[in-house]
Parts: sequence; C-alpha cells; structure tokens
Amino acid sequence: MSSPELSAVHIHPVKSLAACTVGEAAVEPWGLDGDRRWMLVDHTGKVVTQRQQPRMALISATPAPGGGIVLAAPGGAALTVEVPEPRETTGVVLHRSRLDVVEAARSAHAWLGDFLGAEVRLVHLDAPERRRLIDPAYARPGETVSLADGFPLLLTTLASLDALNSLVAAGDHPGEGPLPMNRFRPNAVVAGTAAWAEDDWSRIAIGEVTFRVVKPSGRCVITTTDQHTARRGSEPLRTLARHRRSGKDLLFGQNLIPDTAGVIRVGDPVRILG
Repeated sequence: MSSPELSAVHIHPVKSLAACTVGEAAVEPWGLDGDRRWMLVDHTGKVVTQRQQPRMALISATPAPGGGIVLAAPGGAALTVEVPEPRETTGVVLHRSRLDVVEAARSAHAWLGDFLGAEVRLVHLDAPERRRLIDPAYARPGETVSLADGFPLLLTTLASLDALNSLVAAGDHPGEGPLPMNRFRPNAVVAGTAAWAEDDWSRIAIGEVTFRVVKPSGRCVITTTDQHTARRGSEPLRTLARHRRSGKDLLFGQNLIPDTAGVIRVGDPVRILG
C-alpha cells in the first residue's frame, strides 16, 4: 500500500451549497480559509440547509476578491455578493448555537429565494472567533469554529468510500451506488490508507499542519441527496445503519481540530501521529 497523502481539498463558501475543489487552502483556527463563512437562514433566523432544501446542492458559490462570493445556479444569471460591512448584526440560530452575523445585500436574499421558492436570507460570519465549538467535551478553551455544524474540518478517506460502496452494492439498493465522495462534503480527502483506518487515529499531520482527530462524523439525510440533481434516495444511510452505527449515529469520516496553522496542499503526505 502506498503512503497516505492528501488527494483532494474542498471548501464550501456557503454552508450547504455546492463544494469548491481547490489545490490548497490555509488552515485557520476555525477551519479552512473561505470555508463556511456564509449561510442561509429563514424568516425566524434559523439555519436553512439541504436538510430542508435539497435544491441548495444545485447552487454554487465561488470565492470572489475581498472575501465575497459569486452565486450561480441553472437557468439564471450569476450574482456577485460582496462581504457586508460589519454594521448592525443580527442574531441567528445554527443548530444548538446562537450567534451574531451580518446580513448580505437584499439582492442576494431575492436571488436565492427565487431559485429555492422560499423566503431566505444570506448572512455572513464576520468574526469567526465569536462562535465556540459546539461540543465543549472535545474543545480546548478558546477554540472556535466557523459555520460548520460543529468542528473546523471534516476528513474522509478514499479506501473507506470504496468499502462503503462495496457494502451498498451487496445491499438492498445496489442501483444507488457507487456513491461519490461529494455526498459526504469533506474538507480533506486522504488516499493510501486501509478502509476505516481513520477510526483509530487521534493525531495526524497533513504536510506541516497538525490536527487532533476528535470525533467520528454522524451523518444525516444530506448524504442521500445527489449533489448534481438534488434527488434523494435511501443510501448511504441504509447501509451505514447496518454496518457503521454507534448509538444513534451513522458514522462516516472524522472531525478535525487544527493544533497549528499553515497551508495544506493536494499531494501533501499525511502522517499518523497517534
């Protein structure tokens, strides 16, 4: 078996919109640079994701100069959204977190609402240090996270995806496989490991950046959503429930917290430190 290496890096500029594949990314205390600094909320201020709106998968948000984004979706013109001025903040709810964010321009709300057929607002986290890790059982004092569900980075491995797809092929709905990695929305994808090897890691280095491997990722209905069509099926949750269940959680991938800063690049060696 070849030595482990970083095979892909993905950022999600807007939470739950399509991923952007990049060759490298700076690692900040709260996650990768440009990852999940924007999100959608409903009229009550509650987060909106593909759980409620699977068509969000069809919208891309690519980074623009100055920290802004360019929104694009089938059948319409793209829209450039600038980072809003840090004027008056508004309170929103992201799962179990309450935090203050800044609203984007109204044109962004209208553009997204027209495509989704729902009233939504686009908001920006101007100060990531404002949000603490969602689960203090795994955090050190002062550690933060952007608008990810709970942890700064998510890591997956190609070998575990291959193993999962073999299980899907042998199950009740083989026609739903093989599943692509984008169903799992990782930040870092590692090649050159054994299947499920990441279950035993506690510390790793990607290039010169070190991370704690703190908690397996419990998966939700978003993984059943085809990221190119927004259609939903039953996999991989049906197969994960049979083979990768821990209590109420269906596991695929590992959550990471960075211990150091730096840049990770596709092709970087991945060293298992513990």
